[in-house]
Amino acid sequence: MKVIMTVAALVSQAALATVVWAQTDNAEDRFVESNLNSVFYHELGHAVIDLMQLPIFGQEEDAADVLSVLMIHELFEEDAAQIVAYDAAFGFQAEAEARDGTYFWDVHGPDEQRYYNLVCLFYGGSVDTREELADELGLPEERKDSCEDEFQLASDSWGPVLEDMSKLKGRLLFKSKEKNSVSEMIAREVEFLNKTYGFPQDIEVNVEACGEANAFYDLNVQSITICSEFESHLRAQFSKL
Repeated sequence: MKVIMTVAALVSQAALATVVWAQTDNAEDRFVESNLNSVFYHELGHAVIDLMQLPIFGQEEDAADVLSVLMIHELFEEDAAQIVAYDAAFGFQAEAEARDGTYFWDVHGPDEQRYYNLVCLFYGGSVDTREELADELGLPEERKDSCEDEFQLASDSWGPVLEDMSKLKGRLLFKSKEKNSVSEMIAREVEFLNKTYGFPQDIEVNVEACGEANAFYDLNVQSITICSEFESHLRAQFSKL
């Protein structure tokens, strides 16, 4: 029934390799990697929207957030997926707490709303197994009622795209010169995703110092950049949670 599930057969074996980190006892390391994965999938969403010329009815940032959650749901085994979703949600909470007010002018939605959207969409992907997680993360009953339908809508929208991506030949090209834990994690993720998806053309993925904790897809050169400063930023977030 869920179109996105047609991709599952392509990743059932490869997914085992990408969840090893989630079994570590170091909660801070898990938080860092969960949020880096979530951010990387978000930027990948911008690349897919651009290169596949997908129509977006609404904010593109919201569409990229949705793809990030769907990829967490699809690419990880259940226990690991819950860890990633849990930590990524708290990443939004930490950003909300660090901000001096809500920036309603920003192209991204308020972090508090992104938090609940993530929790609802992830919960909607498997309401029977994720009830406890939704309760622990404070998802109100009023929102719970619509989450399964929200996930189904997201699945129906992005599922055919992911299915098409499984047939494309373009690759993610990791070309960064940085040698640190961020570059190592992104390099592993690039290798993993190249076993699962293709793209209309090759996409460079860079990890570099940017002078700020940021990540972005560059429309002009059609590349993804993850700033190495993100790791220290995420560790500082974790210490405050």
